[in-house]
Amino acid sequence: MNWQDKCVLVTGAGGFIGSHLVEALVEREARVRAFVHYNSRNDWGNLCFLPADRLERVDILMGDITDPRFVDAAVEGCACVFHLAALIGIPYSYIAPSSYVATNVGGTLNVLEAVRRYGVPRMVHTSTSETYGTAQYAPIDEEHPLQGQSPYSASKIGADKLAESYYRSFEVPVATIRPFNTYGPRQSARAVIPTISSQLLAGKETIELGSLDPQRDFTFVKDTARGFIAVAECDGALGQVINVGNGKTISIGELAETLVRLVNPKARIVSSEERVRPEKSEVMKLICNNEKAAALTGWRPQVSLEEGLKETVDFIREHLDLYQVDQYTV
Repeated sequence: MNWQDKCVLVTGAGGFIGSHLVEALVEREARVRAFVHYNSRNDWGNLCFLPADRLERVDILMGDITDPRFVDAAVEGCACVFHLAALIGIPYSYIAPSSYVATNVGGTLNVLEAVRRYGVPRMVHTSTSETYGTAQYAPIDEEHPLQGQSPYSASKIGADKLAESYYRSFEVPVATIRPFNTYGPRQSARAVIPTISSQLLAGKETIELGSLDPQRDFTFVKDTARGFIAVAECDGALGQVINVGNGKTISIGELAETLVRLVNPKARIVSSEERVRPEKSEVMKLICNNEKAAALTGWRPQVSLEEGLKETVDFIREHLDLYQVDQYTV
């Protein structure tokens, strides 16, 4: 697909992955509408980290994904919609589950309806590897059963099934991308790699984490952004769910030790009871089977974990003031 001068909407554009996707689309000379959650501070989130010459080519829309009229206006006239807007923090979903249903399910319905109304040629809906729950087999392919092990994952399963239903019922041209754990510059302290890195960079020698046993498949954010674009460009992806992940796994404890070696070898890792998730809710193992993405779109990860961690640590070092290392961020 030639993105030059194509009008493209990115919901959740102020988020971690969304901001990198916006940047990648601008680099391809698309005309990007960046849908950012409204706030009275006029805060554009992670879009503020884009270079000025790229940001000036972005049309920023501030609104709420749960408002169908605003979503409708944002979608009109677009050639492609990337839907990333969502509540994503798993611990917070234990506290406020109804807000996850309203945003993740209701917001997705609003986008699908608008895409249907205006006959948008392509939509990419964002899922998550959390919809698989703890692996029943590994690596996890797209046929793996779905398990709602947290209110967050349950809301995303609902949103995914809505996207599937609109493809089957109304022929809405939607593809679902299912990223595994994405990391990189701009990620908040809610995620494990910034949690560890920020504590180390602040000089703490006792690093508090939750359970050290879960295994995760980490993909660098620029690879994930390329995955979104690859899925959007692929006609064969319509009506499909496509995993985007590195295909390798590492335990949280091993990850922490890797970061300790990179930043402060004197530090030690401890498991804090406050940070441990409910036993039946914790997903113990995620590893991606990315063969479908490779076969359909040609996408494969390009950045190694060590390369990505170094770039991430450099960003956090430069912006340590953004991370409240003495607080547990949910």
